[in-house]
Formats: sequence, C-alpha cells, structure tokens
Amino acid sequence: MKTLPLALAALAAVVVTPARAQEKPPEKKPAASAGADGFVIQSENGDYRLQVRGYTHFDGRFYPGDDAAVGTDAFLLRRVRPIVQGVVAKYFEFNITPDFGGGTTVLQDAFLNFKYSPKLQVRLGKYKSPVGLERLQSATAITFVERAYPTSIVPNRDVGALLHGELAGGVLTYAAGVFNGAPDGGSVDTDTNDGKDLEGRLFLSPLKKGKSVLKNLGFGISGTTGKQVGSLASYRSGGQLTIVTPATGVTADGTRTRFSPQLSLYTGRLGLLAEYASSDSRAKKADGTHAQFQVSGWQVTASLALTRDKASYAGVKPAKAFDPGQGQWGALELAARVNGFKVDEESVAAKLVDPAKSVSEAFAWGVGLNWSLNRNVKQVADYERTTFTAGAAAGADRPAENAFFIRTQISF
Repeated sequence: MKTLPLALAALAAVVVTPARAQEKPPEKKPAASAGADGFVIQSENGDYRLQVRGYTHFDGRFYPGDDAAVGTDAFLLRRVRPIVQGVVAKYFEFNITPDFGGGTTVLQDAFLNFKYSPKLQVRLGKYKSPVGLERLQSATAITFVERAYPTSIVPNRDVGALLHGELAGGVLTYAAGVFNGAPDGGSVDTDTNDGKDLEGRLFLSPLKKGKSVLKNLGFGISGTTGKQVGSLASYRSGGQLTIVTPATGVTADGTRTRFSPQLSLYTGRLGLLAEYASSDSRAKKADGTHAQFQVSGWQVTASLALTRDKASYAGVKPAKAFDPGQGQWGALELAARVNGFKVDEESVAAKLVDPAKSVSEAFAWGVGLNWSLNRNVKQVADYERTTFTAGAAAGADRPAENAFFIRTQISF
C-alpha cells in the first residue's frame, strides 16, 4: 500500500513540473512618472526611456532714456521650446528641441549621443558647441535675462561630431570634435563651404571629490580653429541691439581662431562665473586685400541667494516651494555683473567695420533679482547700463544704453 502514494507523488512531479516550466513570468508594465523634470515613460530596466519636457520665456524689454528710439519697448516670447529626449537600447541617447520663440520656427537641437560610459561618449548632430561657459549653461539657469558679451563671440549651435566625457568622477571633463563652423554667436544647419572647425574644451574641478568649501570650483580652457569663407558676424549689446556691423564687402576668407579661458565657483549661497573670449578671423575687403578682424569680450557675474538656498551652475532650486499658506515664498537670488566688448584697434584702422554703425568698445554693469517660486516657475528682473566708445556720426560716442528686462519662466 505504501507504493501507491509514492507512485502518485512521482506522477504529480512529472506532470506539474513541465507545466510550470512553460509558464511565462508576468509582464511588467513600463514605469511612468510626471514631476518637476517633465513626463517620463521607461522600461523596467531603464534601457528604453522617453522624456517630454520644455520651457517658455515670456520677456519684457524696455529702454528708459532712449531719446533716439534705438530700441523698441516690447513684450515677446523669447523662447518656446518643447523637448523630446530619451534613451534607446541602453547606450543611445537622443534629443530633439525645436524653438517657436519670436514667431519663427528653428531646430535648436537634434542629436544622437552614444554613451558607452560617462568617461567615453560620442555625439552626432546639431547641438551647442563645447566652447563658452555661459553658453553651455542652460537658458533656464542663466543669472541674467541675456547672456554676457563672451557668448556673442563663441559659436552657438553647430553641426558635427564630438568625443566627450568625464574622468575621475567628473574631476576632469573633456570635449573634442569637428564641426561645420558656425559664425561668432550664431548657429548653422548646413555648410556653405568645405572648411571645418576643430573645437575642444578641458575643464578641471580639482576639489570635486572632497568636502572643501571650494569643491565646486572649476576652471578650464576652450577654443576653435578652422578655415572659413563667407559672412562675418555682427554683434549685439546686452540690450540685444546691434553695435558692430562689418563694412560693406568685408567677408571671412581664411583661418579663424577662438580662445576662451573660464572659471566658476559655487559655494553655499554664493555663485561666481567669469570668462574671456576672443575671435580672430582673416578677412577680405571689397578691394581684395586682406586684414585680421579681431574682437574680444569678458564678464564677471556674481550671485547671492538671499534665502537659505544653494547657488549652483544649474541655477537655484528652492528648498521650500512657494506656498503662502505655509509661509513659504521660494528662493530669492541677488545678482551683479560687469562685462565688456572690444573691436581690435587694427581692425578698426583697416576699416573692417562700418564706422557709423559700429562701436569700438562697450562696457556694461548690471544688477538683477531672481525669484524662483519652485523648480518650475521663475521670475527675473534685471537692469543693465552700457557705455560705448565710437559708434556714432563723425566718430562720436554712441549714447549709453539702459536696458530693463523682465522674464517669466516656466520649465518642466
């Protein structure tokens, strides 16, 4: 009789075990979330990820004391940028960012980034050139409504291939690539000549892994070089008014080099960003002769969080979001900036710029107040006064520019 239970048990083992082996594990649904960083859908292991985010800048520009009506007081949509980004098959990141600001449609970014590891990445497409420090800072994090003069000298967005990464846990970041060659302060989608720009950047944060108050101190060097033919750039003031225009018939015709040392420090409630940039291009005049066209710019920007919040390169993120019922008002940040711009004396003497429309020097100082109600909503107000050398009829100085800007920012 004892053999019957044993036989039944053996039969059950034979029948039941294969059935279990054929069962598929229950499928796990992709994780979905919505928060301050946008809307995210991703696979369970994160190898596939889709993130939708964006930001909008509603600005007001006003020019008090502008008796000559050089600037127009106006409200405008400075930036309207929906962003679609994500990860495909673990190693491949993508970003597509159009911009509808100013009533026009522009493709700001469209790139694929192969991220084998943080130490070694390859980026292909259109994106920010790895040169200017404030240019590389997100538009949602900049301290003033408009960036300072060095940004008008380095390229904006360019199309090309970039090798980049972080070494030693972010102590050293590097970037090196080849690009079509955007003009100073400009962006390109296609190329108009065979010339290409080599661009590179090294940035060192030597105390990043320590506990020093200087752990967020960083400094670096960046630059570009390449042969370019075509139009020379014009340049704008902090108030976004044109202050330098190339003379009629003057074009780029040869090697262009840019150079930009840079430094930033964020410790506690204090922030500091400083950089210099120069651009030196071989130019051809209308009569066929050549001369060097050189411009330079510099800036020092300081900020202080008036609330108990921390300053950072990514902007102030309030520890307590705006909630009047709880006595919470977000984060307040006070900012101050000095910056300058110069056209080289030899470039002026060679008549490479239109003397009736171009200044030889500009110096500006500004103050601002930033109110971050929460991580998504920010209100900015700043004032900047700029004085000029030359730029008016008969060699007189262009009248000083007073610019008062306000900005309402929503980002997610």
